[in-house]
Amino acid sequence: MSGVSDGLSTTVPARLAPRRAPRLRALVTGPLLFPALALLLVMVTLTAVAVGAAGIPLERMPAALGLAHPLDAAMAERDRLVLLSVRLPRIAVAIIIGALLASSGAIMQGLFRNPLADPALVGVSSGGALAAAATIVIGDRLTGHALPFAILPLAAFAGSLITTAVLQRLASRGRTTSIAVFLLAGLAIAALAGAGIGLLVFVADDRQLRDITFWMLGSLGGATWEKAALIAPFLAALFAAIPFIGRGLDFLVLGETEAFHMGVAVERLKRIAIVLIAAMTGAAVAFAGVVGFVGIVVPHLLRLIIGPGHRKLLPASAILGAILLLAADTAARSIAAPAEVPIGVLTALVGAPFFLVLLLRQRGLAGL
Repeated sequence: MSGVSDGLSTTVPARLAPRRAPRLRALVTGPLLFPALALLLVMVTLTAVAVGAAGIPLERMPAALGLAHPLDAAMAERDRLVLLSVRLPRIAVAIIIGALLASSGAIMQGLFRNPLADPALVGVSSGGALAAAATIVIGDRLTGHALPFAILPLAAFAGSLITTAVLQRLASRGRTTSIAVFLLAGLAIAALAGAGIGLLVFVADDRQLRDITFWMLGSLGGATWEKAALIAPFLAALFAAIPFIGRGLDFLVLGETEAFHMGVAVERLKRIAIVLIAAMTGAAVAFAGVVGFVGIVVPHLLRLIIGPGHRKLLPASAILGAILLLAADTAARSIAAPAEVPIGVLTALVGAPFFLVLLLRQRGLAGL
């Protein structure tokens, strides 16, 4: 058996790889990449529009949107209300947050030169959730009433920024970054944030407890057009920054010293990357709670397909992250309809096994 296995592994791939693999990679990574991702996003979006506790078949969409004369006026009015007030805002928020989480993971992996980096895994999301939870509980106690929702993204951003800065300081010594210290420090920070959230849960009242539980499990149930408008500028900032940080992150993979000698302003690049990571993660946490593993699964899959170049990796991660989170949210509100499964639970069910395989591959134990 071993002889047959060796023969197959040495002859068949050797004959096929030179002919097909480079041609397929060139096709996937070339002009078809973004059209294929865009088409997939459109397909997932149409599915998300049609699927849910109040199902709206695609043939009823034109009447619901006022593009065709309805056969049943009452049904068309109900469909219009569901679409414009509930489903489309939720889809918009899911697309934006998925793009932010995946892109922040890609930037963090490039900044720390570590494919295992993920804002949720190393405590950045937990830091944002702790700040938001503290705002809910302490802010209510100080002011005597619930604070405006628009304050929560600012609090989550501040918590994520502080967490990311502390993590970067702990993991860096001179011009080098320790991967082991990075991961261990991230786990420690996540544990501390979890302890802080636990303390806030202990002293919270019923309403505050429901809000904190929302942050811990992750949900898009409260999505509105207003929230989509508040979070959209973070996505615009990402795409505006890609031309400026993509090349620098590519060179940073070689090391900070080498990147500096190639003309990269390393310290400025690090500051911009940290602020972007904190802003995008904080915004995502503020509007959806802690949603894990999107930032590690998406960039790693794309690196296997299109390579490590960040000028293509970052926008591709944004689109694929939007697809993944939108698909997860569609499943979350459909599996147990009319109830909803927390979206953080579904992303963990998919992402945790992927992370374990990635860990084993890093150690050379998975045989991949």
